Amino acid sequence: MLHKLSLRLRIFLFFCLLALGGILVSTVVLWISYERAADPALINAFIFADALIAFGLLGLVAGVWLLFDDNVAKPIERLSAQLRARAHAGVSTDLDLEAARYLGDLAPAAAGLAEQLAENAMTTAQAVAAETAHLATEKKRLTALLTEIPVAMLLASPKHQIVLYDAQAAGVLAQIAHPRLNASLFDYLESTGLTDAYKEMCKTGMDVYCTLSSVDGRQTYTARMKPLGDAPGYMLVFEGSVARIPPEDARPLVYDFELLDTPGDDVFEERSLSDLCFVVFDTETTGLLPHKDEIVQIGAVRVVKGKIVEGEKFDTLVDPGIPIPPASTKVHKVNDRMVQGAPDIAGAGQSFHQFARDAVIVAHNAPFDMAFLRRHADRMEVDWSHPILDTVLLSAVLFGASETHTLDAVCDRLGVTIPETLRHTALGDAVATAEALVRMLPMLKARGMTTFGDVIAETRKHGRLLEDLN
Repeated sequence: MLHKLSLRLRIFLFFCLLALGGILVSTVVLWISYERAADPALINAFIFADALIAFGLLGLVAGVWLLFDDNVAKPIERLSAQLRARAHAGVSTDLDLEAARYLGDLAPAAAGLAEQLAENAMTTAQAVAAETAHLATEKKRLTALLTEIPVAMLLASPKHQIVLYDAQAAGVLAQIAHPRLNASLFDYLESTGLTDAYKEMCKTGMDVYCTLSSVDGRQTYTARMKPLGDAPGYMLVFEGSVARIPPEDARPLVYDFELLDTPGDDVFEERSLSDLCFVVFDTETTGLLPHKDEIVQIGAVRVVKGKIVEGEKFDTLVDPGIPIPPASTKVHKVNDRMVQGAPDIAGAGQSFHQFARDAVIVAHNAPFDMAFLRRHADRMEVDWSHPILDTVLLSAVLFGASETHTLDAVCDRLGVTIPETLRHTALGDAVATAEALVRMLPMLKARGMTTFGDVIAETRKHGRLLEDLN
């Protein structure tokens, strides 16, 4: 059981045991002395002496424990977290040797080992760099080729989840909802036509032509469903559906072929962290009171298979319906003129809810941001029942509750740079939080927390941090 406790807690319990043992020994010694004195009148003196010794021992042990905690336990905890960050999150910041000065040669030895491993990793990285550049060039050519073809095309897994979509398909999906990797096609297309065509394709092993309708009933598409040979899933081509994209615009080819091997429908708490989709978001508001202030901006990005999905971002201004205080504008640079004509919280919230569908919502100090959204849930006509992770608590799990857990501090520890122009913008802070999350996921796995349930169980131990923040 003790191995599940943190190092600092075990040391604290050790000192408590030491104090109790000292008090017990002194009490026994004084009792024996009293018995040998055989003078009942001395009982009060012995009791007084025992109390003084007990308080003295408690004070002495508490003082030594505080010194030991500050100069040994905390530095060991900090050093181990820094080593994990270097080993599993690719962080290259220097180890804090000054904080670990009382650990003898441990910190310099750890720093030397980390530097040696970094040099070996650099040698390996240089050997891989050329091939990586070649693959990047090939990917660029493939992207250009597929996005120049005037056909909307996407790949889906056997469970009808989007594995790849080109720029043309992104334009088609955007007519219904925001295109999202790993999203269910049933979020965009009426299920019956899709499942009937898939059954026929599986039965015949040949292309199937079908007519598909959007979930809102406003769009109808003629499509061709094509098997992928030995690979699971299928290709869906929207015949005659062309999104007209200006030549200067980005033409993304968004994909992750690992999604073809879709995991089973496990209980959510038992699902691996690597199989989860995360939507990392942030808000800017008129003030710091969720019960009366309003949102003026929402920004979010999606993380799938432990990677930020380029091209899948949510960024919108929100008309708060009330004047934005100058003090708030000074922080996030959003003023009353900028939000004129922007959607209100009902419309913006519905769009964000769709963007975050079937995902774990992640935020830094999530209770603060979620309180604004949940307050208007009825107006949005949505239910904010998503699983939630908080990077404040993840930082406490990985680096210790005694550390500072502001977004700037977490990013600094993990080597994440927040451009000054993007700090305190909803999308900028969301991207920074997502990059921190991506670095923390392998660190959690290295600590033995491989499932969502494992992580939630650990974060609950630090819930008071959020109570103090809010």
